[in-house]
Amino acid sequence: MKNRFLLWVPLALFAFFAGLAAYMLTQEKDQFVASTMIGQPLPDFALDPAFAGLPGAAKADFLGGQPRLLNVWASWCLPCIAEAPQLEALKAQGVEIIGIAIRDRPEDVANFLGRYGNPYSRIGSDRISEVQLAIGSSGVPETFVIDAKGVIRYQHIGDIRADDVPVLLAELEKAK
Repeated sequence: MKNRFLLWVPLALFAFFAGLAAYMLTQEKDQFVASTMIGQPLPDFALDPAFAGLPGAAKADFLGGQPRLLNVWASWCLPCIAEAPQLEALKAQGVEIIGIAIRDRPEDVANFLGRYGNPYSRIGSDRISEVQLAIGSSGVPETFVIDAKGVIRYQHIGDIRADDVPVLLAELEKAK
């Protein structure tokens, strides 16, 4: 009798794990990794210029004045090309955008900006993604709203689309 019971244990375990797998497959998946830095101050950083045309970026650039956008991007990033017109639209509405170029070469950054426009007031070169990881960014492009005290208030994961522009403007207003 005891041996018969032991014969059913593997089948019961298999049924349990199959049911668990089936349940997990029916659940909504969150494709994005949200930053744990929301509500936290920017870490200290000072990045060299990404190319000779603009100054680099540092935490001090986010202190005082109005909230700003911090855009993490790269010249080799296709979604970064797609968001370029929206960044230009934000700049045209008076938004200051500071960029961090991830694992990029100066000539590629200059080429990108020449082709797709330059909405940035400054661009720092994050050659080894150190600042990117420190702010909780998991990829490119990503955009953060930083208040005048240097605190991260909002994170937009992925490229900025036309319908995201009002959301970012509202988040900048909330960050005042």
